Amino acid sequence: MKYNELHPNKPTKARVYIVKEKDGSYSSYSEDCAKLGYGLIGEGNTAAEAIAEWETVYEDMKENFRKDGLPFNEAEFVYCYDVPSFLSYYGQLLTFKGLARVTGVSAAQLSQYATGYRNPSRATTEKIERGVKALSEELAAVGFV
Repeated sequence: MKYNELHPNKPTKARVYIVKEKDGSYSSYSEDCAKLGYGLIGEGNTAAEAIAEWETVYEDMKENFRKDGLPFNEAEFVYCYDVPSFLSYYGQLLTFKGLARVTGVSAAQLSQYATGYRNPSRATTEKIERGVKALSEELAAVGFV
């Protein structure tokens, strides 16, 4: 039984992986297609383009189901990144210097990961993830007066 059959008013949660490919392009895919009942993929020259294409393909799929008179499982996507894709996507908002302060990984190393010159170890990936999550929790608690 699919998630939407058990919870008809809630969208199915699906993880979408954003990865930087060897040729420098980006792709988005999900291993949750079986529970959705349809497959999606996105590609682009940047992580942002891969996400935008993913969302366009999702809307097109929804329209095709509607035209065919078929029930459509709405989805809520959680985007997961490899380190180079994350740095590419959020690089316009966060500097390597700023990320170095919150992650404890040098700006030079982050730059090398973003360009694909080096790949982070599992331990370094986890260190970056912990720092980014701590920053997001701190930002989520911010209030303005």
